[in-house]
Amino acid sequence: MKYLGVDTGGTFTDFVYFDGEALKVHKVLSTPHAPEEAILNGIAEMGITLDDVQVIHGSTVATNAVLEGKGVRTAYITNRGLGDILTIGRQARQSLYELEPATVTPPVPESLCLETGGRLAADGSEVETLTGTDLCQLKTRLQELAPDAVAINLLFSFLDDRFERAIEAVVPGDVFCSRSSSILPEVREYERGITTWLNAYVGPLMENYILRLQKGLGQAGPSVMQSHGGTISARQAAHHAVRLLLSGPAGGLQGARYVGAQAGIDRLLTFDMGGTSTDVALIDGDI
Repeated sequence: MKYLGVDTGGTFTDFVYFDGEALKVHKVLSTPHAPEEAILNGIAEMGITLDDVQVIHGSTVATNAVLEGKGVRTAYITNRGLGDILTIGRQARQSLYELEPATVTPPVPESLCLETGGRLAADGSEVETLTGTDLCQLKTRLQELAPDAVAINLLFSFLDDRFERAIEAVVPGDVFCSRSSSILPEVREYERGITTWLNAYVGPLMENYILRLQKGLGQAGPSVMQSHGGTISARQAAHHAVRLLLSGPAGGLQGARYVGAQAGIDRLLTFDMGGTSTDVALIDGDI
């Protein structure tokens, strides 16, 4: 089996090709407007035929979009009275005793925070139903706002997702939609909400380029590196962009851990300086 590793960064796109006997490396300038173009151009320059080649792709496209605030216009839908959850967060402050801290721009503007019914209690029982009127109002507001993506995060939806699914059904079909019950079905509404919003915020960017890349590669469609160092299919990655926020750095960490193991070293500090961000990680037995 032959392997091609591709890492898309903010400045360069890097290639490592292993044909079973030797390594070949290559580097091209990235094409941020369409990251797949640099990948396909680099493969052509290397003269590689993709027959019997496993393509493994790491990417900082989602990472850079978040760091630079270049995600898409995203509406956030939650229960009544909870529209400011993402703004409040965990009330963590850099300077605990500063009386007049600098104002922090909220992740979602107030105008894009929509509140509705469909509230569950901690035991999964219904506190407030989601009515037909609620759904009609949401549909109308989404048509007026015309967002590029929608994030849905209702209380305790990980116990019963029927209300989130009903809301998803009224989201226009051409709008990228993330449900918290699908993205992160776990307790704690802020963590679930910010993860779901991030997935929607960068989702269309990742979906468009990964699906274009998959089409360009044909049968050699890539496996995409996730933040924990494992891979998923391109189609899965296109819908779960939040899993790729540390995609690029994760590949380097797996490589560093492997090389360290060959040398009998299980404690490593890695440093990766890229064009947009610098990543530092500790490997102490595990990442």
